[in-house]
Amino acid sequence: MQSFLRQPDISTVIVHCSCAADGSAETIAKTLVEERLAACVSVLPGMRSTYRWQGEAHADEEVLMLIKTTRERYPAMAARLLELHPYELPEIIGVDVSVAHAPYAAWVEDQVGGS
Repeated sequence: MQSFLRQPDISTVIVHCSCAADGSAETIAKTLVEERLAACVSVLPGMRSTYRWQGEAHADEEVLMLIKTTRERYPAMAARLLELHPYELPEIIGVDVSVAHAPYAAWVEDQVGGS
């Protein structure tokens, strides 16, 4: 049987961040991984977001980035994401992982410098 961890044993965070479907997400993903702020960034295409911005309704094609990092690296990752992101107000929502495959959680921590 594979081992699974429960909080507070893990510090893995998955960050949701939508981005324009213009290739900028791939650049952001590569930078965050190269700078060891994220272990992995999955870019999911084909998303259409409907939202209100500055008093007007909009609907745009976007991609969703799922950024895997740790609680400890979240502040630095979020700061860098704000620098790189093309939006004036990007969606940056961190979700604590409550249960994870232990080897995967350890890999995430190792990739971003541990806890």
